[in-house]
Amino acid sequence: MAGIFKAYDIRGIYGDTVDEAMALKIGRAFVTFLKCKKVVVGRDMRPHSGPLFDALTKGITMQGADVIDLGLCTSPMSYYANGTLGADAGIMITASHNPGEWNGFKLSREKAIPISGDTGIADIEKIVNDESFDKPAENAGSVSKHGVIAEYCEHVRKQANLKRPIVIVADMANSMGILEAEAFEGIMEVDPLFNNLDGTFPNHEANPLNHATLTTLQDRVKNGSCDFGIAFDGDADRCGFIDENGEIIPMDLITALISEDLLSRGKGVILYDLRSSWAVKEVISENGGTPMMSRVGHAFIKEQMRDNNAIFAGELSGHYYFRDNFFTESSSMAVICVANIVSKSDKPLSELIKPIKRYCASGEINSKVADTSTVLDELRKKYNDGDMLELDGVSVEYDDWWFNVRASNTEPYIRLNMEAKTPELMEEKRDEVLAIIRG
Repeated sequence: MAGIFKAYDIRGIYGDTVDEAMALKIGRAFVTFLKCKKVVVGRDMRPHSGPLFDALTKGITMQGADVIDLGLCTSPMSYYANGTLGADAGIMITASHNPGEWNGFKLSREKAIPISGDTGIADIEKIVNDESFDKPAENAGSVSKHGVIAEYCEHVRKQANLKRPIVIVADMANSMGILEAEAFEGIMEVDPLFNNLDGTFPNHEANPLNHATLTTLQDRVKNGSCDFGIAFDGDADRCGFIDENGEIIPMDLITALISEDLLSRGKGVILYDLRSSWAVKEVISENGGTPMMSRVGHAFIKEQMRDNNAIFAGELSGHYYFRDNFFTESSSMAVICVANIVSKSDKPLSELIKPIKRYCASGEINSKVADTSTVLDELRKKYNDGDMLELDGVSVEYDDWWFNVRASNTEPYIRLNMEAKTPELMEEKRDEVLAIIRG
């Protein structure tokens, strides 16, 4: 069980660190910790998600809580069900973009409020390790089924405001994007890739951040006549975008584009994560919105969204969060917002993105280091003449360039993101900062 209780979820290799015995304990610990009475539970298409569901729900009902079985669904659908069904809590059985041998659990309170390492996962881990569960209930809870796909898709379609027909290529990666894409029916034409459910991921891993997984999508887009392409991750809570020429669009620039669409319908606060281009903040302001920086990580972003009643938030990793989905992700809403923008213009997506490509970004660069705190201290000393922010790691801003260096919450890396007004300055400063990081 070592190491499966993460910063944002519970995740490990099935049959090794995650199995039915562990799932039963997690179910019991979950109810012991939350004292919940009604839990929505969804699952992805991995072959072991079914057995894990059976064991998890046995643990939940043993403690007296009722389970609403959503069946196969996406993570955004499970969050929607949590909020609309008035549940006390929710669990999604998935390992997201991880390979097929992995599985795990994403945990939420009522109204899809996430449970992170700091807000409950560590407590649940302790209950599991100590086996300090409450006594089983005298009357076990029940399991009932609820189909969420159709009502979620109907809800998502309300975002659509297309002025002309739109055609997209959608890479489902044999995973839950197949269900998420049902929201596009009757709105736009979809040319599907890898659209049969297969939890062994026979074609490629379901991770749009890994550009190697996008080559088939890029080829299909370049050789066709679509408006753009999209790629879902495993549980469809993230989405990557390809323009009509097959070029990968940076995910922060999609945040800016979605903001344009949403702000055309109503003004409000929009969050952007601190790794995002200067252009994102500028586009939000130019369209009458109130930009607000956020730290990295869905639990932090969702809390900040709630605190500020933000209408939208975008993360560099391709998570797009909507107030209309209980301040959680909806990749299909993100796709529809982009389609709205494209449909209203006589320009293709590549031309709509071009004015937002105002600066030169390094992309995220990972480095393994022996001591994170020493590296951060050296950066603070070296760049103490800049505008420094420590919202998440160390960010320093100058008039013509900025950088953020932060420790990963999920992997043993320090991550550098940097942007400058010219390619030459970006490359110079990138190499300068990397030399400090890597010693």
